[in-house]
Parts: sequence; structure tokens; C-alpha cells
Amino acid sequence: MQRRRVLAAGAAACTLPVPWTARAEPGFDVQPWPANNAAPARLGIDAAGRSWNLAEQRGRALLINFWASWCEPCREEMPSLQRLATSRAADLQVLTVNFKDPPAGTQGFISQSGLQLPVLRDEDGALARQWGVRVFPSTVLVDADGVAQSTVRGAIDWTGPVAQRLLQPLLKRGPASVAPGLAP
Repeated sequence: MQRRRVLAAGAAACTLPVPWTARAEPGFDVQPWPANNAAPARLGIDAAGRSWNLAEQRGRALLINFWASWCEPCREEMPSLQRLATSRAADLQVLTVNFKDPPAGTQGFISQSGLQLPVLRDEDGALARQWGVRVFPSTVLVDADGVAQSTVRGAIDWTGPVAQRLLQPLLKRGPASVAPGLAP
């Protein structure tokens, strides 16, 4: 009987909500893009039917954020992505890729949050696989020459100083790299 009480108490503790800000460690890591691995040329189709591809984005840095409506860190990260896109519109394009949510769930989140970023649909997970995404949120950083540089796994404040250090090399034309393991 005592064992059951202990197990029940442990199970109940696991269901308690944990505030995102309570994390003791940084909530993200940066992985370099695999050497000699070209980024997929096709980015996807947005809700308006527009087809996005990598070549059309050259001249501006590109962030491709993979998210899902059931992912709380994804939801919390979206406002900072929106602010970043608005403040850096001249030299940065932010695209979001919704992972396997039903259209109603995606639209509900967009309406509720006021999201104005392009949202590409990944109904079967094929885009996430092509881009090597297994963790949500994940954001692929592509430089102004259209070369993928790294992937940020986990949520960050895209308007904060750490994100600015990640973005700065992308905004300059020519080969750039983002240091792996960059932490706040």
C-alpha cells in the first residue's frame, strides 16, 4: 500500500505545470549544419497557396522555424519571432513551418496569437525530415547567400542578445558560420 501511495504522489507531481521561466539551464542548443549537406531547395506552401523556395530568398537571411500548436515552448517563442521579423524585415525573412497539426488547430493558434508570419504546412512531417528537425521548436538559420549555417533546437528570445549574436553572421553577405554550442 505504501508503494502505491509513493507512485501515485510521484505521478501527480509529474502532471503539475512547470513555468517555462523556471528552467535552470538554457532551453536551447545550436548545432552546425552538416558539412557538405545542401539545404533542401523547396521550403513548402503557405496557407495562401504561395510556394516558397530557397533560391527566392537569396539576398536576405532566412529563419525557418518548425513548430506545433501542442508544443508550449513553440507557442511562447512565437511573439519574439514576430517582433524579430517586423524589426528586421529589410534583411531577414522569417518563415514558420507547422508540424502535423490539423488545419483547424493551426488556424486557431494563428487567430488566437495574431501571428502574421508566413506559415507553411508540414502535414506528414516530410519537411521536418528533409531539414533534419526532430526537436520542437527548431529554427534553421540560413545566411543571405542561401546557405544553411546551423539549427537552433529549443526556444529562445529572438529579440534578445543571444539571438542577435546568432543572427549577425547571417546578415552579412558571404560565407558565415554560427558557433556551435553558443549559450547565453
